[in-house]
Amino acid sequence: MTLVGSNYTKSSTGNYFEDLTTGLEITHATPRTITEGDQAVYLAISASRYPLFCDAEFARSLGFRRELVNDLLVFHIVFGNTVPDISLNAIANLGYADLRYGVPVYPGDTITSNTTVIGQRESSNGDTGVTWVRTVGLNQRGEEVMSFIRWVLMNKRNPDRTIGVDDKPITPEFVDKDQLIIPDQLDLSDFDPAITGGRWWWEDYELGERIDHVEGVAVEEAEHQMAARLYQNTARAHFNAHALKDSRFGKRVIYGGHVISVARALSYNGLENVVRVLAFNGGTHSNPSFGGDTLFAWTEVLDSIDLDRSDAGALRLRLVATKNADPSNELRSATVTDDNGRERYHPNVVLDLDYTVLIPKSR
Repeated sequence: MTLVGSNYTKSSTGNYFEDLTTGLEITHATPRTITEGDQAVYLAISASRYPLFCDAEFARSLGFRRELVNDLLVFHIVFGNTVPDISLNAIANLGYADLRYGVPVYPGDTITSNTTVIGQRESSNGDTGVTWVRTVGLNQRGEEVMSFIRWVLMNKRNPDRTIGVDDKPITPEFVDKDQLIIPDQLDLSDFDPAITGGRWWWEDYELGERIDHVEGVAVEEAEHQMAARLYQNTARAHFNAHALKDSRFGKRVIYGGHVISVARALSYNGLENVVRVLAFNGGTHSNPSFGGDTLFAWTEVLDSIDLDRSDAGALRLRLVATKNADPSNELRSATVTDDNGRERYHPNVVLDLDYTVLIPKSR
């Protein structure tokens, strides 16, 4: 029973920076069964066209029993499951590292998420802090579907009390070739580019090549909130307009994962034959996005990785998303040099994602 006038309540206010300590392990509540309906809603809010995730016959031609759950939908579900414990009181999710995909996820699979706190650093003025965590997503058979490191800028429960913690972990620069997981059942011998509309194979992409993805997509308040709800991401920064009116931005922030989804969907134009994502090597939400912003994207080819297979290779790509500036003619660089000679992200750059994909070799 909650006593009138007492400080006790059954509802949770979520964890603040001081509540998460290095070494803490959390098994997150409410595992999630991913359904065909979830897939359909994801298509509606992202416009993703990669056929492995929406064409059952194409998926079967590659050795799978049916279409897979979209790689990014899996990421969002695992990520969203961690929010009540990790980032409910976050100011911003800052970045990712060492994200690896495991066994494929099919509609009907149930995903559970577990997180370990791997480091923290209090801000120089002591009123906020950054927390690093590693999260693992498992299916109903206990098989790993993905794992990743992320770091979060968090509010403190008591911003006037200095803790002095600083054990920031070292994160890997990229996911090694031998850590990339290729599904055992994958068979690209019948890969049909007429299904994807793609003309370009692994060998056709050159190091340093830049692909401008041409289109722009305006992101509205309703759709990004629908996206966050789909993933059960309850972070206040995306929903509580009343509480945020006095925050540093004064309004709701677009969930950074939605920016990734939109940018990845835009990248289909020029990367049509990509089969699936294998890893995120690193990523930064360099600036916030807000409702009404128009997002654009470009890709730079960082590396071409031979997987020692006759049918497929991997590409390490840099996906950059911008807001309200078309990179094909208005913004050709992700960075600017400030008055002190330091290189910083251009204020219109909202995402810088280094990731690795699987793509067929030419016949």
